[in-house]
Amino acid sequence: MATVTLYSTRWCPFCVRAKQLLARKEAEVHEIDVDREPGARQEMMTRSGRRTVPQIWIGDRHVGGCDELFALERAGELDELLAG
Repeated sequence: MATVTLYSTRWCPFCVRAKQLLARKEAEVHEIDVDREPGARQEMMTRSGRRTVPQIWIGDRHVGGCDELFALERAGELDELLAG
């Protein structure tokens, strides 16, 4: 199974929704809290070109945020990505 990298904050409702979906999929998630880890927000912005959380990678593929993650699920593509 592919490793998921998720940049988030504890208070973000979109982060919570994304984490809940990934938990239902039993995905291995490496969560990076951009409020608690020095330099993490800048790292996220450099990698993604975006300022908002969550920012999600499945393996090396940048998925985007919560809306894009759920769009992959609706399209039936998320399970295949997570399988690696």
